[in-house]
Amino acid sequence: MTEKKVILITGASSGIGFDAAQMLARQGHRVYGAARRVELMDKLRESGVVPIRMDVTDEQSMVDGVNGIIKADGRIDVLINNAGYGYLGAIENVPMQEARRQLEVNLFGLARLTQLVLPHMREQHSGRIVNTSSVAGKAVIMFGGWYNVSKFAVEAFSDALRMEVKPFGIDVSMIEPGGIKTDWGLIAADHLEESSRGSAYEKEGVRTAKLFRIGYTSNLLSSPHRVAKAISKAVNRRHPRARYRLGAGSGLIVTMHALLPARWWDWLMRRF
Repeated sequence: MTEKKVILITGASSGIGFDAAQMLARQGHRVYGAARRVELMDKLRESGVVPIRMDVTDEQSMVDGVNGIIKADGRIDVLINNAGYGYLGAIENVPMQEARRQLEVNLFGLARLTQLVLPHMREQHSGRIVNTSSVAGKAVIMFGGWYNVSKFAVEAFSDALRMEVKPFGIDVSMIEPGGIKTDWGLIAADHLEESSRGSAYEKEGVRTAKLFRIGYTSNLLSSPHRVAKAISKAVNRRHPRARYRLGAGSGLIVTMHALLPARWWDWLMRRF
């Protein structure tokens, strides 16, 4: 029988976060699903998930969320940092406020929420932190610049954190999805077209956005449910892995990026 854990998961209103929150709640865990738009999580209530409003770029909402869970349950056993944001485009074109927002959501919000939860985990001498990274944290894609920067940072952050908190009985895992069929790719395509419009990168930007839409509406990509299963393993296994790499093309992409000369990789990314 799975030991019941108190779990906080961000980005629970859609996609991977929604599926993972639902799956973990059905396993008998006490799951708090956090997102900016609580109304999008009404269906999760049917599975026993407790929706809470939280914006990982808003300090007070994170403090209130963590304090509310501690007051209600006395502990937080698992933090799943799943909230993410992507705005694709050429480095020259992406507005700096959008670049900063990606880092605020994907890295600094994740880091601050981790800081808020860690004292409680250290006190109970146990805990799990699961960070949703990406193969984009291992291999750079065309026009992915700032998103890649944020995910490379999540990789380094998680590796450092894992070493620091192990003596306190806390495990850290990363989820590194490849191609997952969510709305992320379609939204990214819209952002790419928006940032490229009227610029020297417009032709390539429109072409790449078209490829994104083809890929993210095809059946070639993996389902969010598959990522949710990996998150479930990171939560429930006695000895969780440091990395769970899964999804369409994830292993191939990372291997090719590691082995191919930089010029070959660049050619592939520009062409495909």
